[in-house]
Amino acid sequence: MLGEKLACGAAHADNVAPGMLGGFVLIRSYDPLEIIKLETPDDLVAVIVTPEYELKTSVARAAVSKTVPLKDAINNWANTAAIVAALYKNDIKLLGRAIDDRIVEPARAPLIPGFYDVKKAALGAGAFGCSISGAGPSIFAVTDNLSAGKEIGKAMQEAFARNNLASKIYVSKVNKEGAKIV
Repeated sequence: MLGEKLACGAAHADNVAPGMLGGFVLIRSYDPLEIIKLETPDDLVAVIVTPEYELKTSVARAAVSKTVPLKDAINNWANTAAIVAALYKNDIKLLGRAIDDRIVEPARAPLIPGFYDVKKAALGAGAFGCSISGAGPSIFAVTDNLSAGKEIGKAMQEAFARNNLASKIYVSKVNKEGAKIV
């Protein structure tokens, strides 16, 4: 977490905790730090497409309003609960439907050229859900098999290309083990 603080100014566990523990984690509290490891579906495939475009985390964070409409907060809380339910039910389609952020995504999407084209391409190619990965500019999608993930990644990459951005595709099952010494 100290490395995260040096890199972007805040000591968040949202990147390091899943990297160390694997799969999905829920950070219930920072004071005291409480990280809860969640179930991760065996067939969950992540597709990440990273455009050759720099988006500073500080700029992405500044784009998000400090106040949000109650209806948007309620929607995001419901989807957070649905994500946890989807993980425990091993329901990747529900997980995809629960990736419906009405607070951060709309604020950051304009910072990523072609974001909505890329998201539309992912969903059109069969992704169960799609959104911005972290602060961006990477965009992620979820599906339940590697070959579908490769096709989704190609569709996303083509959408970035239509917006004059080269990009790289990463398709993988989600690592449920986390970091280990080899």
